[in-house]
Amino acid sequence: MKTLDKYLFSALDNYPYNLLETIESLEYALSYNDKNTMALCLMGRVYAEQLMDYETAKDYFSEAISHNIHALEIYPNYIETLILNEDFDEAEKLIEFALTIKGINKIEILLKKVLMLEIKKEFSKAKLVLKEIKSIICTSNYDAQIKEFKERINSKTKGNKKGQK
Repeated sequence: MKTLDKYLFSALDNYPYNLLETIESLEYALSYNDKNTMALCLMGRVYAEQLMDYETAKDYFSEAISHNIHALEIYPNYIETLILNEDFDEAEKLIEFALTIKGINKIEILLKKVLMLEIKKEFSKAKLVLKEIKSIICTSNYDAQIKEFKERINSKTKGNKKGQK
């Protein structure tokens, strides 16, 4: 096993439960290869998910994509960071691009789109994307998440209808 892999696996194994070990391992991994997309992506996740420093996280994700536009692990995390940072136009463009990449988990990307539409209170569009997901899904892995989205969006739209009467 290469030294880079050892440190990368250590970082992946420690995240998110041991952040100190995660960061130390990532720093070593990036010192061996500062273009490693998996290490850059995980560093972006640390900044986004743990430190809520979305701008720094975006820098790491952007750098990772610049080294390998086909690195599938980047897109769901980068899209979620853009959504949380309310960079909706940028998130929409990245979603559309990500859906064209061969091998990407389209369900995961479309669920990020539903999240964005829900945050933007575009509930009818979110419901349409959920229908699209249902038409292409082939496993039950996302059933709970889809059900949660549907229930939450339906409760929000029913509440709006009652308030309008």
